[in-house]
Amino acid sequence: MSQIPPQLREMLGRATIGDQLRRHAQHTPEKAAIIFYRADGRREVYTYAAFNASVNRFAHALQQFGVQRGDVIAILARNSPDYMIAWYASLKLGAMFTSMNFTFTEREIAYQANHCKPKVLIVEDIFAERVVGMRDQLASVTTCIVSDVNGKSAPADWPLFSTLIAQDLPADEPVADVCELDVAMIQYTSGTESFPKGVMITHRNYLISTTPAWMAGLGIKPSDIWLFVMPFFTMAGLGSMTTLTLVGATIILVQTIDAQQALGIMEREQVTIMAQTPTFYLNMTQVSNFATTDLRRLERCLTYGGTVPRVMIDEWRKVAAHVVWGTYWGQSELSQLGSIGWFATLEDIPDQDLTWIGKPVPQLEVRVVDDDGNDAEIGELICRSPSVMLGYYEDDERTAQVMRDGWLHTGDIVRCDATGNLFFHDRAKDVIKTGGMNVSSQEVERVLYQHPAVFQAAVVGLPDAKWSEAVTAFIVSKPGMTVQIEEMIKHCRHSLAAYKVPKAIHVVDALPKDTQGKLLKRELRRIYAASSHS
Repeated sequence: MSQIPPQLREMLGRATIGDQLRRHAQHTPEKAAIIFYRADGRREVYTYAAFNASVNRFAHALQQFGVQRGDVIAILARNSPDYMIAWYASLKLGAMFTSMNFTFTEREIAYQANHCKPKVLIVEDIFAERVVGMRDQLASVTTCIVSDVNGKSAPADWPLFSTLIAQDLPADEPVADVCELDVAMIQYTSGTESFPKGVMITHRNYLISTTPAWMAGLGIKPSDIWLFVMPFFTMAGLGSMTTLTLVGATIILVQTIDAQQALGIMEREQVTIMAQTPTFYLNMTQVSNFATTDLRRLERCLTYGGTVPRVMIDEWRKVAAHVVWGTYWGQSELSQLGSIGWFATLEDIPDQDLTWIGKPVPQLEVRVVDDDGNDAEIGELICRSPSVMLGYYEDDERTAQVMRDGWLHTGDIVRCDATGNLFFHDRAKDVIKTGGMNVSSQEVERVLYQHPAVFQAAVVGLPDAKWSEAVTAFIVSKPGMTVQIEEMIKHCRHSLAAYKVPKAIHVVDALPKDTQGKLLKRELRRIYAASSHS
């Protein structure tokens, strides 16, 4: 033992995310890790052996640029193999990886960069011009690397990603001092309430908790073929990709995708599992060839980030009745960990309550508490688990606000029944306080979705002189149908107490959404805040 160099001695029993990729390259070298569809339709396959070799070469390149353990590497890009290679190369060096939303403005990019101070910034070529225009605001960045996945021009002094992984660099493992307690990623929250927070996730979070939990709860296995449409800059995106590659599954990665493309790829690649928002699944039902698509290999569909409309399940049942649906809840502060529930039909859901988010996975301990911290049937969900984040990056005050008394306070309001089923009521910040009463926006949305003319619905509280906040609904009609506002209010009165009935209903062509299809309620509040409901 004493004759072994310290770095190699550490590898004898080391537990880091990057190590598992090396093992897959050894055990299943020819298995497809990534099947990548470019925007022009070209299909490329990366085996686990080739993927690992590219990761190692890029890690050696990063070392040449001075990247060491504890440095930060940032990326501004859409999903691509380059993204995955950069992530794993960062992991193998003990660097911290942070993802930037590619829709960010210069102001938002500058905030994140100046907060976490990356040494290297990787930029997809189509976004290079945006960064060039603000380069002087990125004081910590010593090297900008272009992910030239689209073949677009970029500054001549910026190294090309393709050149770095093709040059004569070693394909063997980089020598680096990494341990399971090192921060693997700094994942920034959406910042709906204030400045975004940088959630610090360690290698340990995934290795001993999150990935084993999703293997047990979601049934993820090496034989899975996952159509991946979640953006990597989100916790769901980067986290799910990490678990899938740790398990050794195959990821179908699409540079740009819509509902019609997704159906074609699912049939061609014999996809077994996917996860997306209700919005995306709804859009797929509107594709002309949805009813004739061969989905026999599809086993599981996971959905998250919004109310599950009954029409979505009904339409999918007509085409793929064998598919089992999963509803799950997770949070960045829990390394994506949470609860999971499976159902084949809506009748399988406890109480037929579509707010159901399943039961906690085995690695998660939960309580539901009232404002005074007492156990309650309905209240805030608080958790503890090996998946709990290390904290918010350089933000001890906000870390202490959510990590207190030995529990992580999620800010989510749930109901817990006698058998441990969890039902999501709302984010605490989305509870509408109207006339001295609290109204769950999701409860009102569920009632709206029961009307046959409603395709999509969102409910928010808007400032109001009389009510403090007025319950306000936004509805997108089903194609060929019309929403009559007075009829809709009557429909709500049939199922809701008077104070919960919307004071105003807006019929709109579309609802504002992020790149995953999640509703952006903050945008509705911003756009309509000046409306009067008195």
